[in-house]
Amino acid sequence: MTDWPPADPADVDAIADQRRDVVAAVREHAGRIAYQLALLQGGDYGGRDFDTERGTWTVKYEGGDLEYLRFAPRSGDDVYVISTKRDPEPAPLADALGDYDAFVRSYNEYVASLSGVLDDVSAEFPEARTTETAVAERDRVLDAVRDVADRIAGELHRYEGGDYGTYAVRVDGLRWELKWDRDGVSYLRAGGSGGVYLLSQYEAPAASDVREYAPRFREFVAAYNDEIASLEADLAEIEL
Repeated sequence: MTDWPPADPADVDAIADQRRDVVAAVREHAGRIAYQLALLQGGDYGGRDFDTERGTWTVKYEGGDLEYLRFAPRSGDDVYVISTKRDPEPAPLADALGDYDAFVRSYNEYVASLSGVLDDVSAEFPEARTTETAVAERDRVLDAVRDVADRIAGELHRYEGGDYGTYAVRVDGLRWELKWDRDGVSYLRAGGSGGVYLLSQYEAPAASDVREYAPRFREFVAAYNDEIASLEADLAEIEL
C-alpha cells in the first residue's frame, strides 16, 4: 500500500524566479535595441529580422518600446523570448538564449553596414520657388469668375425663386453646372459629377485646372445669356 500522504510536489519557485530575472534582463537589453531601431527606421512602430547560423531573430517595436522578440530556429518551434502574453518555457528559453549573442552581433553588423552611407549625400539643395505669384494670379482669375457667377446666381434666384437651385448646360461637349443659393453661387463645376470645381465652399482648384477651364467659362456665360435671351423672346410673344 502506498504511503499517504505522498511526498510534496517539487517546488518550482526557484526556477520561475530565475526565468523572471533572465527575461527581465533580456527585455531591458533587447529593449535598447528596439529603441535604436525605432530611431533608425524613423517610425513609431515596425520591426526587423536578423539572421544567424541557427535561425532568425525578429525584433518588433511599437512607440519605440519592445513589443516582442522572437527566435525562429532552423528546425523546431518559434520561441517568443519576450512577448506581451507570457514568458516562454525554461528549456526553449535556454535554447534560444544560446543564440542571443549571435543575434546581437547580427544587429551590430547591420548598424555598422549603414555607417557612412549618407557621407556622399549633399545637404545643399536648389532653392524652391515660391508659389505666391501663381496663387495670386489664380485668385485674381477666380475672383472674376465668382463675380460673374454670383450675378448669374442672383438672376436665377430672382427668376426661379426658392432658396436654392441649379443651372446646367453643355457647351462644346463640356457640361457646366452652377448651384446657387440665397447668398450667391454655391459651386461652379466643369465636367460633370467627376469634374473640376472652379468655385466651391471648400478649396480652390489647382492652377492648371484654372488655366484649362477659366477661358471656357466665357462659353458658359454666353450659353446662359443665349438661353435668357431666348426666354425673353418667348415671353414677348405672349399676348394677354
